[in-house]
Amino acid sequence: MAQRAEETISGTAKVFRFFRDLLVIVIIAFVASYALKTFLVRAFYIPSGSMKETLQVNDRILVNQLVPNVQKVDRGDIVVFRDPGGWVYPQAMPEANGFQKVLQQIGLAAEVTDEYVVKRVIGVGGDHVECCDMNGLMMINGVPIREPYVVMPEGATRVSEIDFDVTVPEGSVWVMGDNRYASKDSRYNQDQPGKGFVSEDEIVGRAFLLNWPLNRFGLLDSYSDVFAGLDDAQQSDGEPQESGDDAQRNEDDEKPKEQ
Repeated sequence: MAQRAEETISGTAKVFRFFRDLLVIVIIAFVASYALKTFLVRAFYIPSGSMKETLQVNDRILVNQLVPNVQKVDRGDIVVFRDPGGWVYPQAMPEANGFQKVLQQIGLAAEVTDEYVVKRVIGVGGDHVECCDMNGLMMINGVPIREPYVVMPEGATRVSEIDFDVTVPEGSVWVMGDNRYASKDSRYNQDQPGKGFVSEDEIVGRAFLLNWPLNRFGLLDSYSDVFAGLDDAQQSDGEPQESGDDAQRNEDDEKPKEQ
């Protein structure tokens, strides 16, 4: 009897230790997730089609919060930022239940809110951004760029429906949606106090991963090759320059051809 009682107590102790260890693991996981969300990575939900085809409605993305405070923000980056004021139209958002709200607070679920905006950075501090040149292309520091991520309606020949010519203040960025004819971005907020520019202080971070749906899971491209050489162009005298593609074509035209 005594031996059986000892075995029962031993079994109970093992069960207790198991659930105690499980509770500790869960608490550590929640604390780690909260710390991750607070300092490093944050999840967001995409409510609109302004970034098609790169991002679709209902997509979920992960955002690197080290940008721009630790890592600099670059042209081509997809960034999430707080609405500077007047950028976002009020819209119905999916209602989160109590459990989902808890998961959002600790970073295990994407935030569903209309307080944030997601766009692609086109110009950084000091850049001269204008549109469009005679070929309908965006120009940055006098250099026309070809943007493979841009979506335009059938028959459209310009990457922007409206003309603009701005110089980005230091500490700010000029942003645009990939779905150019359906994006309320810097172009359409020039009448706001910020004149269409987004302060780096408003940036939450750079979107680096599309994590939902799983059939589109993957890293998000900043297209650094599209914006290559623009820092040098920013330091130039402002004379229009050729993009890499155009320069290569002209170089090929000047090469001797076999008769």
